[in-house]
Amino acid sequence: MICINVTMKFSGLPLKRTPVELLLDENNRSIGPTPTDRTGKVCFDEPPTSGKVFVAGVERYQGRLDGEINIELRNLTEMGHSSEGSANGEASGNTAYPDMITRQIMVNGEEILTDSEGYLVDPSDWSEEFARQLAEHENLQLKQEHWEVIRYQRDCYAKHGEQASVRDMIKHFRKLWGCDRGCNHYLHNLFPQGGPQKQGNRLGGLLRTKGEH
Repeated sequence: MICINVTMKFSGLPLKRTPVELLLDENNRSIGPTPTDRTGKVCFDEPPTSGKVFVAGVERYQGRLDGEINIELRNLTEMGHSSEGSANGEASGNTAYPDMITRQIMVNGEEILTDSEGYLVDPSDWSEEFARQLAEHENLQLKQEHWEVIRYQRDCYAKHGEQASVRDMIKHFRKLWGCDRGCNHYLHNLFPQGGPQKQGNRLGGLLRTKGEH
């Protein structure tokens, strides 16, 4: 069960009859919009997954969808946020250098440049569709767990300015998935071309980790 609680930030009052919509990562499936009840809550009978929450048509949350998710708004016209672009919000971070070997990934009819291994030349070009197209190029079908890792990695980079270590990922996903799946072996099975710190970073629009050549 996924329950969304929508309240006013300062007063704590519930936002009643407010449309809430889920957009699931794995299959890009939309659920809703469904209005909140008089307590400002709406629940969806769905198993834990990864995706985004839209309130009144505006993206308000992205990440793991499980249990209770609290969203506080100053008002319904408050600007939302986009999960697209550079993870740290920078407008541009072009990493090109002379004689760099690049390749193109077609995303919604536009050529997006990567280096020879698939890392974005400009991280601000990242989008969810880019991740899907690059995954297809790498013969990987993105499922819920892939998206949870990608979103976690991007969130860590946005907050701390550096990529999450495998140790941090294991600690985080062991709590969410349990010991059988929250382990180094399982994470590397999810991302068979270099593990979460290489293939995961590429798909998440992040740069190479230190020490990569």
